[in-house]
Amino acid sequence: MAPRVLVSDALSETAVQIFKDRGIDVDFQPKLGKDKEKLLEIIGNYDGLAIRSATKVTEKIIEAAGNLKVIGRAGIGVDNVDIPAASRKGIIVMNTPFGNSITTAEHAIALMFAVARQLPAADVSTQAGKWEKNRFMGVEITGKTLGVIGCGNIGSIVATRAIGLKMHVVAFDPFLSPERADQLGVEKVDLDTLFARADFITMHVPLTDKTRNIINAAAIAKMKDGVRIINCARGGLVVEADLAEALKSGKVAGAGFDVFETEPATESPLFGLENVVCTPHLGASTTEAQENVALQVAEQMADYLLKGAVTNAINMPSISAEEAPRLKPFVKLADMLGAFVGQATESSIQEVEVLYDGVTAELNTKALSSAVLAGLIRAQVADVNMVSAPIMAKERGILFSEVKRDKSGIFDGYIRLTVKTENQTRSIAGTVFSDGKPRFIQIKGINLDAEIGRHMVYTTNEDKPGFIGLLGTIFGKAGVNIANFQLGRDVAGGNAIALLYVDGPVDESVLDELRSHPQVQSAKALQFNVD
Repeated sequence: MAPRVLVSDALSETAVQIFKDRGIDVDFQPKLGKDKEKLLEIIGNYDGLAIRSATKVTEKIIEAAGNLKVIGRAGIGVDNVDIPAASRKGIIVMNTPFGNSITTAEHAIALMFAVARQLPAADVSTQAGKWEKNRFMGVEITGKTLGVIGCGNIGSIVATRAIGLKMHVVAFDPFLSPERADQLGVEKVDLDTLFARADFITMHVPLTDKTRNIINAAAIAKMKDGVRIINCARGGLVVEADLAEALKSGKVAGAGFDVFETEPATESPLFGLENVVCTPHLGASTTEAQENVALQVAEQMADYLLKGAVTNAINMPSISAEEAPRLKPFVKLADMLGAFVGQATESSIQEVEVLYDGVTAELNTKALSSAVLAGLIRAQVADVNMVSAPIMAKERGILFSEVKRDKSGIFDGYIRLTVKTENQTRSIAGTVFSDGKPRFIQIKGINLDAEIGRHMVYTTNEDKPGFIGLLGTIFGKAGVNIANFQLGRDVAGGNAIALLYVDGPVDESVLDELRSHPQVQSAKALQFNVD
């Protein structure tokens, strides 16, 4: 029986035809995504669901999708899909991470011009029969400094276009290497320097805990008077109320926004201000981009449903069905090793080396290395998977290498990740025990045997008496329950580490109290996907 795919948003007819040509039974209902109850009623009849942004694939929808095997999102953002719920149900979520890149970059440049020359307001005035030449005094783009926050795929395109416009570009991106910055022709700077020097600021980062409200009143105070701000990335990167006040006072001369804290945006503090240009999330809205991502997602879904091939999956590695059972626990381990270093590292990553020892060297190391990079980059880039991670690493100029060798220790095989940053070198190793569960076995050259939990705390400290009691006291007072606890040291009285598996998130104030003690060098809360 042929697989059945429901297309519940407006994909192109060419994309629908791809399903038909591949022998898939496709049900094209482009307005169904807005009818939650109808979608809930019929979703159980389909093996695949192809969507854009209108369809909200909630946990309730997923629970009702008894036969669903794959969800394909034509576009990069998957915030309209409950990915944890899909993962638990064994449903693959695919996206098309690079199909909208040029289109979104061009929209950012278009908004920059519109804000610089007040084009929308001038158009309204002129078409109303007025001739207000003196009212609409603009500024030139040429010779100005553009600050790019996030110089990955889209940000780098914006940067090169801006350089072509004879702008000077400064960029803030923790993953941008000096070599890649030189290649692009941009100057790599820290965030405060970008704020201080930029005449225009454009954002091209995902919405994560680290980027949320990255531009607020405090950040605006560090900027030049008369700066202009563009956001075609994600709502929530900017505190709209703070920006509105700065626009009213003249501190910020203008803003161009395609995304908002709440969408659809029927109201915003930015609305009604003369020096603001707003568009309704049009970054991906060109004929070319819509067609490209639609065709791509149709091909990907058809390949999976007919051949079992997995491409651009958010929640599953790109591996063959034959090797999946043996590889799966090592993929999880590789992702966790990368996630550990990614969360523990603040400075720019320059080099990554992965050592495969013993039996791990005989596995599909390409998939494992992709999992390492996905875990590593995910701390900064939420929309990353095992397919896009190597590309993102290359774009940022990160040097990557693999080393394979025969068994060299007590374990049948293990993986060691070594990451070189601007300031230091980090190393962590792990293996998979006979129970199929990943373990950390070495951190900073210090041996240990650490079970990996969803919520963990990692500390570095001096090896002095009383540290365990200090941890117990602080965590106990905060109501944090320690499920498992591993210690290690290089020599007696030397450097030591502790890795705690706790039952829930640890508040930053608890970590601050821990860091305040003289023998504690660092303390970080970590999170891992253990599903």
